[in-house]
Amino acid sequence: MPHAIPPNVSHDTPELDCLDFSGKTTYGDFRDDLVRDGYVVVKHAISAERAGYYVDEIQTWLESFNLGYKRDDPSTVRDECLPIIIAKGLVQAYGAPHESFTWGVRSEPGVIGTFEKIFQTDDLLVSFDAVNVSLAGRLDKKYDEFQPWAHQDQDPERPGFRCIQGFVNLCPNGDNDGGLMVLKGGHLVSQEYHKEFNEEEREFRWTNEMYLFKDTGLKWLADKGLEWVKVNAGPGDLVLWDSRAPHYNVPPRGDQNRFVVYTSYAPASTATKEDLLQKKWLFENTKGHSHWAQGFQPFVEAFVGPKRNGQPDPINTWKPRKPPVLSERAFRLTGIPYINEKE
Repeated sequence: MPHAIPPNVSHDTPELDCLDFSGKTTYGDFRDDLVRDGYVVVKHAISAERAGYYVDEIQTWLESFNLGYKRDDPSTVRDECLPIIIAKGLVQAYGAPHESFTWGVRSEPGVIGTFEKIFQTDDLLVSFDAVNVSLAGRLDKKYDEFQPWAHQDQDPERPGFRCIQGFVNLCPNGDNDGGLMVLKGGHLVSQEYHKEFNEEEREFRWTNEMYLFKDTGLKWLADKGLEWVKVNAGPGDLVLWDSRAPHYNVPPRGDQNRFVVYTSYAPASTATKEDLLQKKWLFENTKGHSHWAQGFQPFVEAFVGPKRNGQPDPINTWKPRKPPVLSERAFRLTGIPYINEKE
């Protein structure tokens, strides 16, 4: 069957050997849950106080566009008062991947340290990924009509453990507050699944590192006895999941906002020199890219560029309103210091 050809086709990355999925190893920490279930909530990666600081920074950022949004006025929670934010809550434009608060979260020692523990190295790269700003009580978003978009952020042709996705959760997040839905244990049947559905026609994707599940595939997974779980988290918790795990996000249906910063890291050794040079260009030009920390999937701005009244939003300059000042540790995460080490 024909498969849609995406506009962004990335090269393969090495399989990672830092976690044992055979069930023979016990780590005695969060890694046991990650290996068994395909996801985990790492509690208190940053303090609740720091999470509150970043919430305030995001609210200040929303107000800084001077479109009329006021954090204490529910009547201003609508498009004309805000930068354009899709129903899924993703913000990939407006310089958000390189805002000061975004880099602040990426630079938190507890967040970096968690990935250092997984990968057993401090030579890491970080993704220049999006943030999620899902405001409760949207007057112009039909959340009741929101449809699940179960997907896997890994190329079906490239099985094996290759990537951990993540985000730092900043607001209280319970059953009714929107967030991540993940198919518990789905990562362990990924290779079997794609052998079964290899001939099924695939829908258009912006990158080869994304697979959208159809009803036929979802039924196959359900028949395996796998169940969807809403992943709840507290302020400052780090949520991680294996990129082979089927997942999607849902909007808030209560009165609690959902603010998260997507944070994925990978060993610097998994990037090519060309990857690192592209990350350097993306960083210097305040461009974002996907969760693959190697930086080989820049956002396709023609796809993610926000539109206001049918036209490109004039307030979107693709530049941060408050550029970050990076520490030496954070600058290493850009990948730039590793360029000359690559042959």
